Parts: sequence; structure tokens; C-alpha cells
Amino acid sequence: MKPTVGVLPLWDEDKNSIWMLPGYMDGLLSAGALPVILPFSTENSDLERIFEICDGFLFTGGQDVSPALYNEISIDGINCICEKRDILEIEIFRRAFALDKPILGICRGIQLINVAMGGTLYQDLHLQYPSDIMHRQSPPYDIPSHTVTIEERCPLFNCLGINSADVNSSHHQAIKNLAPGLKAMAFSADGIIEAVYSPDRTFLWAVQWHPERLYNKDENNKKIFNAFVRSML
Repeated sequence: MKPTVGVLPLWDEDKNSIWMLPGYMDGLLSAGALPVILPFSTENSDLERIFEICDGFLFTGGQDVSPALYNEISIDGINCICEKRDILEIEIFRRAFALDKPILGICRGIQLINVAMGGTLYQDLHLQYPSDIMHRQSPPYDIPSHTVTIEERCPLFNCLGINSADVNSSHHQAIKNLAPGLKAMAFSADGIIEAVYSPDRTFLWAVQWHPERLYNKDENNKKIFNAFVRSML
């Protein structure tokens, strides 16, 4: 039986609605999982049912994580914040972590996970961490914009078998102080953390780039989805 993955929904502020990019769903389908988009509900009975159904959870990209969650005041560079999304994702993450459900975070996902575990973020790299690295590339998004160095003997290195990879990039926030309980797996040339994992959980990985836009043309990004789904079998 295919494992079921709860996919945290994207949020459209203008249309007041949830939505989803097909790459997240298709990447999971191609790896042998059944993805389902979760509702914006934090009712305890709803969450209990979600955790009965879902074998793992994918935390997607999107809005900025609220600085209030790591005890900071918003600076001018902050973009749209969705409070109800922050609340939902923190609750889903904490329950999934406690139950050791496999977790994969992508872009905002790595940031949300770091904050949920006690870390902090650069609210805006342009203002707080100027660099020549293209962290926020222009379209098309399915081509690499910079290279990351992968730490040896970490799970990502073991999965891919390489010590560097070319990645795409579409973010203006990033991990500042790494949360206790997380370890870095990859860095960009300017020192930004690009991938993390928890050594205390069966599978808790997160990456700053977008494998959902690369998995169908790049074997390394496909391997990330495959490793996530394989952890639920």
C-alpha cells in the first residue's frame, strides 16, 4: 500500500484560498506516495484524524514565517505573513515530531522547521546578509542558480553520494541560528545553511531549494523524494 503524505497547503492571500503547485504532488507520486492536501484546521478531532491517515508530512514553500515566532519584530524586508498557516504548520510539525512521523521541508519548510525547534531566521537576506550568491533567481525556476556543498557522512551525502550539487533558489529568508536538535547538511558558498536534518528522528530532512521543480529532470532531486517516501515503508 502506498504511504499517504499530508502536504501543507499553499495560501493565496488575494483569492482567500488554499492552492498547490503540481510539482509537490507529482514528486511524491513519482516516488510512490499518495499525497493529500491538508485543510486549514487546528480542531483537535480534525488533527487526530489527519494523523491517523497520514504516514508523513511535506512542508511546502510560500509566505514568510512570522518573526514573532522567534521573538523578533518585523523589519521592512518582510513580505506577506499568513498567521493561520504559521499556527497550523507549527501544530502539525510538533505533533509529527513527537510521533516520529517522517517530515520533509522545502524552502519555507526548512525555515518553519528551524523556528518550530527553537532557531531563528534572517528576515531578509538582501538587508541582513548581502551576498553575490543568487538566492532569489528569476524565472525559469527549473534550472540551477548556484551550488551547495554537502557535508560528508550526513544523510544527504549518503543518499546522493556527492559532496556538491547545483540547485535552484527562490527565497529571501534563511536560517540564522540553527535550532538545537538540527544539524546542517549543506551550505551555499556564502555560508547560508541549505539543508538540515534531525539525527534523533527516523526521517526529518529539509532543504532550502526546490526539488519539486527539479525532480523530473535531475536524479539527485528525485532521490530526495524517494528517500522521504522510502522512510515510510
